[in-house]
Order: sequence, then C-alpha cells, then structure tokens
Amino acid sequence: MFAASAPSRLDFGGGWTDVPPYPGERGGFVCNLAIERRARVTLQPGLAEANRLPLVAAALRRAGYEGRVTIASDFPIGAGLGGSSAAGVALAAAIAAAQGQRPDRAWLAEWSRALEVEELGIAGGRQDHYAAAFGGALGLTFGDRTSGDYVSVEQIPLSAPVRAALEARITLVYTGESRMSGDTITAVLDAYRSRSPHVVEALDRMAVLARGMRSALHAADVTTLAALVDEHWIHQRALHPRISTERIDALEQAARAVGAQGLKALGASGGGCVMIVSAADDVARVVEAVSPFGDVLPWRIAARGVEVSPISSDA
Repeated sequence: MFAASAPSRLDFGGGWTDVPPYPGERGGFVCNLAIERRARVTLQPGLAEANRLPLVAAALRRAGYEGRVTIASDFPIGAGLGGSSAAGVALAAAIAAAQGQRPDRAWLAEWSRALEVEELGIAGGRQDHYAAAFGGALGLTFGDRTSGDYVSVEQIPLSAPVRAALEARITLVYTGESRMSGDTITAVLDAYRSRSPHVVEALDRMAVLARGMRSALHAADVTTLAALVDEHWIHQRALHPRISTERIDALEQAARAVGAQGLKALGASGGGCVMIVSAADDVARVVEAVSPFGDVLPWRIAARGVEVSPISSDA
C-alpha cells in the first residue's frame, strides 16, 4: 500500500503561455510557487474497484495496473490552484512506486499532464504538473521554435526572510465560484490561433512579466513582484470576458481601497481563488476588506514537491 501527496500552487505569472500551441511558436514562461495545500492519494494494489473517478480509471488504465485508490485534498475544488494536476502527479507517483519504479520529477509531471490531455481530453498546459512535482518556487521555460514540448525547470532559491515575507504579504481568497477552466482555455486558444492581436500581445507581455517575477524573487523584492503581478492581471483579464467575474471585480475594488499592491485571479479564472499582495502593515485591513467576498485561506510555501512512501495496510 502506498501513500503520495503533491502540493497545489500560486501562479504568479505566465500561466497561459504554457498551453500549446503558444509555447512552441513563441516561447512560454511561467513563475509559480507551490503551497502546502495538497492532494493526497492512497493506493492499495490488487483490489478491483467500481465507480472510480475518471482520473483514477484513466490513470490505472494508462499504467496497466489494478488497485483501489482514494483521493483527498485540503483545497476547494475548482479553486484555480492546480489541484487536479496535484492529484494526477500524486497518483502517478503512487502507481510508479507500486510498480517498483523510481521516475524523476519531470517524468511524473509529464505523465500526469499526458493523462489529462490524452486520456481525459482536458485542455491545459504544463505548469501545474511541474509545481506539484518539484515544489518550491519555479521559473519554467516552455517550448521554442524547434520543439514545442521542451521544458526547462529552474528552482528559485528562497531565503528564510523572503519565504516569511511572501507568506505574510500574500492573501489568498477563495471566491466560492467554480471556475470554467476548459471552456475559457478553449476560447482563448481559438483567439490565439486566429491571431487576435490583443490576445497575442497580452500573452507575449505576460511571459515577459513572468520572467521579471523570477528576477524579483532572485532579488528578494516582494514589492516589485507585487507590481508585476498587478500588471499581469491587466493583460490576463483582457484575454477573455469570463476571466473576471462581478465578485472578483468587487473584491478587487475593496482590496485596492485599503492598499493592495498587486492582485490577480489564479488559474484560468472565471471564479476560484484570488491572490492579493500588500505591504505587511496593510494585510489585516486587506483581509477585513475582502472577507465579504470569499473565504480567506491560510497557506504556506511547500518547499518539497510530490512525496510517496509505503504504508502498512493496518495504518
């Protein structure tokens, strides 16, 4: 019997530029941060199970393995935190361990992503799977003009003061609205394929901003990170009218009125979570101001990515 867990993430920037065909044609870049809100999987080999979740059925079929799987999480469903990818990476790690394999983290990320795209038909990119596999702060380069599947992973070191500043100054709010990731992504991809000027320009700028976020983390400059996140939201919401919602707009107005320095919706949006960066002295006021629009979720940085271990069947 095996247990595995993988973290969800905050996507600081670039989170649309990892979705094909953009990275293969123009080069994508994402900066994200894994957080200790995890998907947890247990796998008991050899026991058939009916009424499986589609993710579980597809994973076992793809691996040619049989077992009983349970999945739990400590994040809201549809929160825009990359939770389904965290579950996929944890499931990949548990199955690999049960089969006596020890794949590297990039393999687990790619296996999980292929599971979503090829087996379940879910449109999406790669960043969530890599955050779940590697943990910590990442700078992710996706694709080039010769290889759309190329991924380069940079693990960004965070000093203890920077970790403390990020955890203190970023407020995470779940709006209670379930995002429409697949529909929204498809609409944006169609606009990109048709070379809609405002979509192409927005994606290009988002990749540039994400590279700047990587530099801000290297420089331990959370204030600059906040400003880059804030500009990113301007371009992100320009991709499609459903990126933002009335509740997110109201939350944004309330947060800015009490000093928020940067704000963006996470994931494909249309709901889910909003991340707010503010000065340490303003955090309490921000929390009070945004509480009517959603649940403030405690969080901390996940320094480690996916973890798997054998457990006793009596545990």
